[in-house]
Amino acid sequence: MSASAPVPEDHLVGVALSAAIAGYAADGKAGDLLELDLRGVLGYTDYFLIGTGNTERQTKAVHDRIHRGMKDEHGILPRRVEGVGEARWILMDYLDVVVHLFTPDARDYYRLEQLWGEAPRREVGGPPDGPRND
Repeated sequence: MSASAPVPEDHLVGVALSAAIAGYAADGKAGDLLELDLRGVLGYTDYFLIGTGNTERQTKAVHDRIHRGMKDEHGILPRRVEGVGEARWILMDYLDVVVHLFTPDARDYYRLEQLWGEAPRREVGGPPDGPRND
């Protein structure tokens, strides 16, 4: 997708929005990316996208990559962001997709995958526009 022509927000929803965000997270070197399908389980979002940064600094860098990519290439900003200052658990609310970025210790402590154990899940990731060689 070209950065010169942002996609209107109403054209990137649900699973397509989750895929775009997952691509930016992977590009930022997030590990263990997992998508939980919460349609029919929660009323306020369709997907949780969960990822890990090795350190607070890397977790913040993943946040920055997602934010920049979604804003610059799709014209979409999160409705709310929490936790950037401490960067152990950063939450980015894109309405259809809520992103949870953790340090390894925080992810082990909060265990969102176990909390939402009944939700279908799949490993996700990869660059936002397919494979890159750069």
